[in-house]
Amino acid sequence: MTLRIAALSATALVALGTAATAQTMRLSHNHPPDHPTHVSMQWMADRLDELTEGEVQIQIFPNAQLGTQRESMELVQNCALEMARSNASELEAFEQNYAAMNLPYIFDSEEHFNDVVSGEIGQDILQSSVDKGFRGVAFLTEGSRSFYAQKPILSPDDLEGLKVRVQPSPSAIRMVELLGGSPTPISYGELYSALQQGVVDAAENNPTALTNSRHGEVVSDFSLDEHTTIPSVVVISNCAWDNLSPEHQEAMMTAASEMQDRHREDWRATAQAALDEAESEMGVEIHEVDKAPFVEAVQPMYDEVAGQSDEIADLIGRIQEAAPSGS
Repeated sequence: MTLRIAALSATALVALGTAATAQTMRLSHNHPPDHPTHVSMQWMADRLDELTEGEVQIQIFPNAQLGTQRESMELVQNCALEMARSNASELEAFEQNYAAMNLPYIFDSEEHFNDVVSGEIGQDILQSSVDKGFRGVAFLTEGSRSFYAQKPILSPDDLEGLKVRVQPSPSAIRMVELLGGSPTPISYGELYSALQQGVVDAAENNPTALTNSRHGEVVSDFSLDEHTTIPSVVVISNCAWDNLSPEHQEAMMTAASEMQDRHREDWRATAQAALDEAESEMGVEIHEVDKAPFVEAVQPMYDEVAGQSDEIADLIGRIQEAAPSGS
């Protein structure tokens, strides 16, 4: 018995020693575990574990277990949390350069968006927050955002008088104001009940919100105005980044880059499947929309956002110039 206890103790000590040598980073986000971004981030965690032979590990906390997106970002900024998934809309409050990506209709096509986030412009934006306490490591497309409510939203006139849930982003708030709605910031985790109880009349998001978050149970219509293409952004605190060796930093960026490419390939099918499920199983009506009146209504935002700084104005110009010819 004594030998068995000794052997078990030795095994436990070896396991503890192995665990102690690994750098474990917590990654917080507010989506459920079956959301495509969670699946992709888990793939990144597995890939990083593989590349570093277990020396760097990521533990993912979904469903806002560690706080809302804003709270998680504040923890990252203060080095109390290693990593988080936010999005370009909410990150605008932490690094204003993200505002360039949040302008309605700034991306002419999916190809245009992919070219921007995968190229030099995307890297410049990800790195622009280093002096704010964190850096981005990858963009995860979440498709285009559209309005959904208990009625079709086919023109800005249909938003008149509606309380529209928005993220706590100056760009999102201003966009809804220009379109005639009443912007109402509410955390994503509270949105289902807010729609159900009439606290808000409408919301805007990509199609997976209808299915993964079950919003299709409390709205009847999804209108494909596709006003913004706002990606998720995976970020890491400066403290966590600086604690990685150069080799582990390279492994992190390799895993993140591969995840970004892999996620992009999967997203289109996921979004279409969500629309199909919402329509066939949840009774949500999907509407095509003439975007021209929406585009015209939000044009004042371009001058307003460009006026915030020369750097943002330059980013807006670079994004527009990156549009594929003919798009």
